[in-house]
Amino acid sequence: MASLRLFLCFFLFTASSVNIVCSRSLQKDHIALFVFGDSVYDPGNNNYIDTIARANYYPYGETFFKYPTGRFSDGRLIPDFIAEYANLPLIPPYLQPGNHEFTTGVNFASAGAGALSETNQGFVIDLKTQLSYFKKVAKQLRQELGDAEAMAFLSKAVYLINIGSNDYVLPFISNSTVFQYFSKQQYVGMVIGNLTET
Repeated sequence: MASLRLFLCFFLFTASSVNIVCSRSLQKDHIALFVFGDSVYDPGNNNYIDTIARANYYPYGETFFKYPTGRFSDGRLIPDFIAEYANLPLIPPYLQPGNHEFTTGVNFASAGAGALSETNQGFVIDLKTQLSYFKKVAKQLRQELGDAEAMAFLSKAVYLINIGSNDYVLPFISNSTVFQYFSKQQYVGMVIGNLTET
């Protein structure tokens, strides 16, 4: 009986040690999904910032989750379907408390965000800030996995970006004076230029 108990202890210790080693090294075909954008992709980041652009109340989420998650939908969003297709869990919002595991990806999108930092400034996570959050995640992955493995992992990841519509809508719904200073063509150039420069 004592030898069986000793064997079980040894087996459990060995199995848990192997699990720890495997969890720090990703499989070659491991994939992750990194998401940037606005309300079309926001899974609930805006729940964690001071803004009125939130979807954390009824009827949002009713079809799939049965409760509001912060998604501007009654169910799942495009990144959710892509994650499901790739056999990944739903990609969590970056700002979700306790979210420190990024090996399946993370979602930085914020409802109301634009390519221009001035779009809904102070009430959303603009594209530039979303990219700075991604740099923090990349740094954390390099620290956890090592430079070579993190770079290989990030180079195989899938990146979704959907942003810019708020940049075009806001000047019209907010009675902005932007078109007193810029032609429509110049403004479009600013939005597109910011996408390519960011």
